[in-house]
Amino acid sequence: MPWGPFYEHVLGYWEESKKRPDEVLFLKYEELCGEPKEQVRKLASFLGRSFPSTTDGSGGGDDDEVEKVLWRSSFGRLKELEVNKYGAVGEQGLHLSHTIYFRKGTVGDWKNYLTSDMARCIDQVTQNKLLGTGLSLDDFLFSF
Repeated sequence: MPWGPFYEHVLGYWEESKKRPDEVLFLKYEELCGEPKEQVRKLASFLGRSFPSTTDGSGGGDDDEVEKVLWRSSFGRLKELEVNKYGAVGEQGLHLSHTIYFRKGTVGDWKNYLTSDMARCIDQVTQNKLLGTGLSLDDFLFSF
């Protein structure tokens, strides 16, 4: 990773989220994809925000606002933004196009890039790195 070891990076945020849950929110991509509305509400609550309800009690306002947030932050929309198509970041002689952050936006796309042996190796390293941390990345493991 150009910005440091992946596991140490993730575990640093995991540990801080446990020490300071009011200041650090730890979200998993797979959970965002699997339960987007619930996760947006969780994020809004963490930020001290709420979604308006309709005055007629139908509750539609809440869902409408959540849907707007989901659309504005959707993978497809963000991928097509000008800055993400043509922008770049440069650091310490490293020049990376913003397009590297966007592949397909689907959970499990790794299967198109890794062999089963590679996946097993990454699974083993992941399990060893996370052992005893309380962080479970079962959703992320590369089991076929």
